[in-house]
Amino acid sequence: MPPKPSLIEGYEHYPRIEAAFQSALDESLGPRGPDFLYGMVSNLGLPRGASVLDLGCGEGRHSVELAARFGFRVEGIDPVPRHVQLSKQRLEEAARSNPELRDLVNFRQGAAEGLPLPDASIDLIWCREVLVLIEDLGAAFGECRRVLRPQGRMLIYQNCRTDRLEPREAELLGETGRFDSRRMEAAFAAAGFETEQFTDLGSEIGEYIEETTGAAGRRLRHAARLLRARERYIAEFGQTAYDIMLGDCLWHVYRMIGKLSGRVYLLRIPDRKISS
Repeated sequence: MPPKPSLIEGYEHYPRIEAAFQSALDESLGPRGPDFLYGMVSNLGLPRGASVLDLGCGEGRHSVELAARFGFRVEGIDPVPRHVQLSKQRLEEAARSNPELRDLVNFRQGAAEGLPLPDASIDLIWCREVLVLIEDLGAAFGECRRVLRPQGRMLIYQNCRTDRLEPREAELLGETGRFDSRRMEAAFAAAGFETEQFTDLGSEIGEYIEETTGAAGRRLRHAARLLRARERYIAEFGQTAYDIMLGDCLWHVYRMIGKLSGRVYLLRIPDRKISS
């Protein structure tokens, strides 16, 4: 390897290319955004009316979108009663311009470890940024396998920690900072799933959102203010709210700089071979 330039040599050269370097960095690298996941669903070729489970549906945005885009019958399940209520409100709002959605989407309370669904009743499980909140991944994946039809698929998008995340940073993120992709992979393999397709999106969705909305930059400003005026915000909103807000802001920042990485898995149940 050639010798590393000295500091003086570096600063002799760097100013000559700094403007061009900054200009190159201002050019988008064409990051893939959230629609990448819907593209994967489209490639599955599922028919209208296919049964889809939105596991941990939150406030119902993806459930409604899956039904609106593809005509799927979607079951949105979430353990938080408030999420179910907000999901139903979102559905009603969307149905004002697309009444068909009322017949396609249903929301109810339930846990991943004990899904309120019959065996072999689902064609696709949509699981976006949910697994980090589930304590018993083994039980959850076991339930997912139970409710999937033999040719069904499970699509996971989950941000996981990388080797760049320092222990103190992981502590600030809480459960998200402790979430290891190897633990997730071991759990779904033990439940009998195999990976049909894997994509490491890294920071791409974060970059896309920043380029289109500026959300990551806003979160960075918020994190700076939270850290600089900690006592002010704790006094106004309480310690718990402060910790949640700081963790959420840092999550967006860390995703942008590679301390978290967005990983996409398309899972299937292997065909059983009958021995003669």
